[in-house]
Amino acid sequence: MMNFCNRCAGPLCYEIPEGDNRKRNVCQECGDIHYQNPKVIVGCIPVWQGKILLCRRNIEPKFGLWTLPAGFLEVGETMAEGALRETYEESLAEVELKELFGLYDIPHIGQVYSIYLARMTSEKFGITPESSEVRLFSPEDIPWDDIAFDVIKSALQEYIERS
Repeated sequence: MMNFCNRCAGPLCYEIPEGDNRKRNVCQECGDIHYQNPKVIVGCIPVWQGKILLCRRNIEPKFGLWTLPAGFLEVGETMAEGALRETYEESLAEVELKELFGLYDIPHIGQVYSIYLARMTSEKFGITPESSEVRLFSPEDIPWDDIAFDVIKSALQEYIERS
């Protein structure tokens, strides 16, 4: 919850604005309504010769656990551009996006995941400030108990079922 207006620094209250149907942060000085909308997460399932590239998180949340390369979409980029950028930032892997694999809603934390299926263009990958380890896993070797996020586990399971 916010306390002060981004526009005029006036105090906010949490109320239903006129003509709306849910509570919002409303400035008591200028009347500006501060909408809180879901964040879009973009990433991919990078595949090389039947193996899936996973990254061990070197950042919170879920430090030390495994995930697919993914992160927040930036203003001014498409979801595909964001997925390519995040994949490189987290794994140094270059990929070719094949198709949008899945959209996953996580309303309780205000996130929408957009995961692409991708083919790695080479076997090159490496650690980054965001990933302490990057490895290719055969589906049977995925460390299921050490996957950072339920949505990533679901996407991986769905990929394996479809393959």
